[in-house]
Amino acid sequence: MIDTHVIRTRDLAKSYGSATAVRDLNLSVGKNRVTAFLGQNGAGKSTTIKMLLGMVRPSGGEALLLGKNIADAKGNCEVRRRVAYVAENKPLYGYMTVEQTVSFASSFYPDWQTDLASHLLNQYKLPSQQKVNTLSKGMRTKLALLLALARRPELLILDEPSEGLDPVGIEQLLSMLVARAADGITIFFSSHQIAEVERIADHVCILDNGRLLVDASLDLLRQSYRRINLSFTSVISERQLRIAGVQKIRTDGRRMSIFASQNADAVIARARDLGVVSVDVARLGLREIFLETVLEN
Repeated sequence: MIDTHVIRTRDLAKSYGSATAVRDLNLSVGKNRVTAFLGQNGAGKSTTIKMLLGMVRPSGGEALLLGKNIADAKGNCEVRRRVAYVAENKPLYGYMTVEQTVSFASSFYPDWQTDLASHLLNQYKLPSQQKVNTLSKGMRTKLALLLALARRPELLILDEPSEGLDPVGIEQLLSMLVARAADGITIFFSSHQIAEVERIADHVCILDNGRLLVDASLDLLRQSYRRINLSFTSVISERQLRIAGVQKIRTDGRRMSIFASQNADAVIARARDLGVVSVDVARLGLREIFLETVLEN
């Protein structure tokens, strides 16, 4: 059977002493998708990415990256040739000029796309003769993206790629990612910018306190999640509305606000059985789904 996933984890975990960064993570990232990895600061996103890339050793579980076990040193080296990674802090050789950095990187990759590198160099207005350590944060981000994209990787992993970019740079980044995805490159990126995710992602994973809480296509999230506001003639016990799909219930006297990931029709039917007098159902955007998922009642 052909594996249609570029990333698979099974009970992947990482602890630092008594602190658990990632716990029992079962993640599947499909080929030819743009998958967004959302979570608050400290949720475990960067740690997960570093484990996948062999930069951090897991405390438990296992993972496959492009079909290779991340615990296999030889396989891990092979995978690195097929994966491009842009870290959040965009580490680069500061003493090199932009031109030297591009030339140095290109020497490692037989499939280096010179035309794409030149196009991005011009589009990003990168100063060829300027040293990397004198570039602004946004310019360093653009250079790191150029180095990753010109390799034509099978899988592009980005950790907060828009960090440091101005609105024009963000627009260029999003357009470039959409174009590269159309070319068949699988993209897996972590981000805090939900508006950016909604524009380009096919699939969304939400991590909180090291646990995977949501793993679904963006279309399915939009179709399934609802805010259901109910009013009754008397106070109703929350227990009577807790059916499959109900994630949270907030009660204020005879009014209830229900956050449901599925079964909205069943929730409404139950409410009618209980004598509901007013029903208001609203579709939810990714921002509200994210906030309701990671924040406590």
